[in-house]
Amino acid sequence: MTESSPGLRRATDRQILLPRSAKAGPLALPPAVPQLSDLENVEVVSGEIAVAATATPRNATISCIIPCYNEQETIADVLKSLLSQTRLPDVIHVIINNTDDDTPEIARGFEGRHTRTVKGEEFVTHVHVHDMGANPDKKVGALNYGYFLSRGFDYILGVDGDTTLARDAVERLELEMTDDPRIGGLSAIYSIDKSRYKGLMARFLIAGQRAQFAAFNMDNLLRGRNMAVLGGQCSLFSIRALETVMVRHHQQAPWVRDSEVEDSKLSLQIKDAGYSTKISATARAYVGPMTNLRALHGQQVKWNFGAIDLFWPGTRGDNQGQPLHPNLRLRWYENISMLFNIASRLGFLLLLVAALSIHAFVFNPIWLIPPAVAALLNLRLALAMKDKSASDILYAALVLPAELYMWIRMGHFVSAWTQFLAKTDKDNWAAQANAEKGKGSAYVMPLVVLLAILGGAIYAWSQQSVGVQSAILSLGWPILYIATIAQTVFMLRKLFRRHRAFTV
Repeated sequence: MTESSPGLRRATDRQILLPRSAKAGPLALPPAVPQLSDLENVEVVSGEIAVAATATPRNATISCIIPCYNEQETIADVLKSLLSQTRLPDVIHVIINNTDDDTPEIARGFEGRHTRTVKGEEFVTHVHVHDMGANPDKKVGALNYGYFLSRGFDYILGVDGDTTLARDAVERLELEMTDDPRIGGLSAIYSIDKSRYKGLMARFLIAGQRAQFAAFNMDNLLRGRNMAVLGGQCSLFSIRALETVMVRHHQQAPWVRDSEVEDSKLSLQIKDAGYSTKISATARAYVGPMTNLRALHGQQVKWNFGAIDLFWPGTRGDNQGQPLHPNLRLRWYENISMLFNIASRLGFLLLLVAALSIHAFVFNPIWLIPPAVAALLNLRLALAMKDKSASDILYAALVLPAELYMWIRMGHFVSAWTQFLAKTDKDNWAAQANAEKGKGSAYVMPLVVLLAILGGAIYAWSQQSVGVQSAILSLGWPILYIATIAQTVFMLRKLFRRHRAFTV
């Protein structure tokens, strides 16, 4: 392969990449040229001495790809945020698929050459718009199309069509990637854009999603900044890492279509290829929220189902499941934690109704300890948000909003596991798209199931003798005590752990 041809490169090629930023510290400087030459001269590949790559450092190059599906409300803001960066991407590809709104026309208003001067340095980028029309692979097809457009660059910046970036996000991502070439993918810190949404339900769901994102981000930051999922919202990928994944897994493109969560699957593959997957310490992006229960259900069920599908063999492609993969430890923790939440809350509700029915309930103030600890934990997390507002503080401090949002999340969890265990062949991508259009009623099923459980339990309870009822209560309450104590201990551990100056 000639030096000028784009695409796959030799594994022994070594190119020192420098960020285009005055903030680069000593760690970003290249090693002495003789040291690099010595390394190259002794490396043997397939019985041949590897030819040393040029030791002359050069600036890294970044291609930004934006997969879009019906993003007419947000694509202009996304492009404006990219074109106002302190470090512009070298090229921006807007890749539109299956769209029936005005996204193409709006995006084409930004086509062409753009320049921006930051602290005396001129940046130049070109915006290209590609309308793929009907694309059976949907977002995955758009991402892979963007990859082929980006071969020959050093990094690919993936940005969703509803995600805006802080003005220095690209610069900060590039600084971290060039500083440590072991990083195969680097995710921004995600939060929810709350600026344009009004209405009580929308504000409640946005506060819940912001708290959910903040907890996920903080958990990853405090685990050595190891990122379980390089989300498509805003992540910077090393082209070399993507090419290594393609070779190792015999793929024609980096993103696979036989997974509900293509970003999680790629994150596992990058980790398997010997690269690290990290979350940035400072780069930030703001994601478009789900502002109604129907859309939130579609999104969260898809995410939960895709994560479950990575644990065990799925029903699509060659996904064999990797339950012990390092990137899935946080996923296991989330699933086990949610199982405890469901058991303790549902158990308390059933035991409370049962005890009240025979006038055997005696209030004990000790039951106030778990919600108090949960409120303190939520409040501490809210205070750790970089762009916290009064609504974030109130959401955490009032207890009831966070508790209600937890019940909604438990419904998503149960729906995803039910779908997986039933081996239902359902297109969750299409389900989410329909939900965002206001179609479908799957979001009410968790409530129907809860009412059915309560109704069945009440009927079964009424058929028991007083002796049996007393025996059930005498056994059920101690079990619930033990489970609640365990949960409270874990919450206390998270409450008192050091945040090490991280903000989410």
